Amino acid sequence: MTAIVVIVVAVLALVLFAATRPDSYRVVRTATVQTPPSGVFGLLNDFHRWDTWSPWEHLDPSMKRSHSGAAQGLGAVYAWDGNKKAGMGRMEITGSEPHSRITIKLDFLKPFESHNTTVFALAAEGNATRVTWTMEGPSSFMTKLMGIFVSMDKMIGKDFEAGLANLKRVAEQSAGEGRA
Repeated sequence: MTAIVVIVVAVLALVLFAATRPDSYRVVRTATVQTPPSGVFGLLNDFHRWDTWSPWEHLDPSMKRSHSGAAQGLGAVYAWDGNKKAGMGRMEITGSEPHSRITIKLDFLKPFESHNTTVFALAAEGNATRVTWTMEGPSSFMTKLMGIFVSMDKMIGKDFEAGLANLKRVAEQSAGEGRA
């Protein structure tokens, strides 16, 4: 009986602690790309080009993808439906400031529903570009509970780092070939 009481108290303490966690999260990563902002912007502003650098594009070789809305920039939409690693979701560019900022409404539908905002901020640094990738969203109770053990920053941050490394490679290679 004592063991059951200890377990109940521990679970209750965990639930109460989770309830005190922040109501939102933010993940930020930055990289410097050795090309001007114009050489990076097109890779971000056109969902058709995300397959060249996105860390999630190859999680499911049979993933179904669709593009709608504008061809690129404001109003461009990209939706996907894949295996449990890739999940299902939709992105829409809601802000596009040439060579400086792209804002995306990011909705995950499966395996867990969440609604987030992603921003790519580009800043010229001489002949290079500082790219800052930020994702913000609300923390549901389940996110708060999971966050006790693994933070969103640790879960998503490594993917952002891989994506920025891919973006750097593709942008610098394109610039070297005169295709920026």
